Amino acid sequence: MKTLKLLVVLPILILAFARGIEASPAVKITIDADGHPMALWQKTVEDPKGFILLHHGRTWSSLPDFDLQVEGEELSLMDGFNEMGYSVWALDARGYGETPRDSTGWNTPNRAAKDISIVLEWLANKNNQKIHLWGWSMGSMLSQLAAQQYPEHIKSLTLFGYPPELNYQNPEDINTAKPLREINTAKNAASDFIVPGAISQKAIDEYVRHSLQADPIRADWNYTHQYNQLNATKVTMPVMLLQGEFDPIAHSDFHAKAFIEFPNANKQWVVLKGGAHAAIFETPRVRSIIATVNFYEWMDK
Repeated sequence: MKTLKLLVVLPILILAFARGIEASPAVKITIDADGHPMALWQKTVEDPKGFILLHHGRTWSSLPDFDLQVEGEELSLMDGFNEMGYSVWALDARGYGETPRDSTGWNTPNRAAKDISIVLEWLANKNNQKIHLWGWSMGSMLSQLAAQQYPEHIKSLTLFGYPPELNYQNPEDINTAKPLREINTAKNAASDFIVPGAISQKAIDEYVRHSLQADPIRADWNYTHQYNQLNATKVTMPVMLLQGEFDPIAHSDFHAKAFIEFPNANKQWVVLKGGAHAAIFETPRVRSIIATVNFYEWMDK
């Protein structure tokens, strides 16, 4: 009976996404993380089914990645989760978007994981329940570090565009030089859109414009060997892997190894047909949102 109900509701949900709703801009709030102001963007709904914290990837911050607004198109991940009844927040890491750089000029994986944990604790206390953590690209690795090191306030972990490689170890990275502060480029901003027809040229152009406006200077990372701490056996909460079919950064052999090793039996691995690393903007966008929400709503049943 539950399966039949889901099959009936799914087309209705897809029609709702296609129809769209008038979206309002994300609201910025500031969270103190050990004396550093962190920009946290929120889009909330009344009487939410749950609460989600999103974390962006290596190059671009939360608003271009998770709240892309293009006239006549539905591309915002935050709006999509709102339509499904979930309140959503997205964190700008140090040196991204409207979060200033660390005083050192660098960010590190452990520092970023600690920042995530501080925001998760604030959200959990505010909403009186644990939070779903959803990471994209490098943000999935940072989210996993947070899940391993600070699991107390995490209800589930979603890893999308998950980039670790099988048997790869990062060499020790202790850079004492000044941060490079490289200028971000339009070519970099458009580089993930590799599947012909999966997204409109208008949307790509808008993504490039918003990305360069939000993050004109590339953030600098140090101590990247801290990613060697990633260990699927230490992730205790339910986990979902989301992988674009043509994503050149997400390696299926590593996904398979991690999926086997995640100890919680509540786990799923979903491949998004026709999508690549930027599938959250592409034709599989709706499926990625519905798959995530189905995972949330069925993992405790």
